[in-house]
Formats: sequence, C-alpha cells, structure tokens
Amino acid sequence: MAGSTGRKTVSVSRGLMMLCETCYDQVYVDKLPDARNFIADHDTLFDTICMGCTDINRPLIDDMLGSSE
Repeated sequence: MAGSTGRKTVSVSRGLMMLCETCYDQVYVDKLPDARNFIADHDTLFDTICMGCTDINRPLIDDMLGSSE
C-alpha cells in the first residue's frame, strides 16, 4: 500500500486525497462527496479510510488537522 498505483482521488479542503479502491467505494456508500467529488466533512472521512490510506495521506491529514486548531 505504500505506492499510489491503483489509487483514486477525492477533493478535500487542502488538496487531493488518494484512496484505495475499497475506501473510495466506502466514501461513496457513505455519501461523503458532493457532485464535484469534494468532501467537506474531513472528520468522517478520516474515520472511514483504512490505515494504508491514512499513511499515504499523512502530510495532507496533518496539515488539515493543524489548520483547524
């Protein structure tokens, strides 16, 4: 899971987040993205994605969490 091969992207407030196919499908089942593929509720997104997706997006996640304080 360390590489970005086979990853799909969703938009978040600070850029594009790469997700594995399973997590990508799950965020759509949970209806997190809007019509523009943008996810406004990043807390729910972080609770939904797997550890592999969390690890590959760590700089983006840290930036988003740091900017909300």
